Amino acid sequence: QVQLVESGGGLVQPGGSLRLSCAASGFTLDYYAIGWFRQAPGKEREGVSCISSTDGSTDYADSVKGRFTISRDNAKNTVYLQMNSLKPEDTAVYYCATGNTGWGSLLKDEYDYWGQGTQVTVSS
Repeated sequence: QVQLVESGGGLVQPGGSLRLSCAASGFTLDYYAIGWFRQAPGKEREGVSCISSTDGSTDYADSVKGRFTISRDNAKNTVYLQMNSLKPEDTAVYYCATGNTGWGSLLKDEYDYWGQGTQVTVSS
């Protein structure tokens, strides 16, 4: 049974940092891409970052480039999202997702399995 569990969210001041984790079970990350998405109240779920299993390539939304870094630890079957220089507009529920492909994408329709989400709030 495919399961994804996010953790690491919380309340942080503008300019601060958080590291989100996405722990996978029921499958191995060696063969599947992972995407991070976020959804703010009243807004569509949007792609934030993704990492491919095929070649380790990564992609980022323009709004987070230079501030967020995605990485994977296959030994721990976990993907991380390091978020630096956080802004109030980064406030959202963050989800990780996977699908039946090794190629990452920022498009939510490319993913079949989702975690329950973790809340990130950036506020002074």
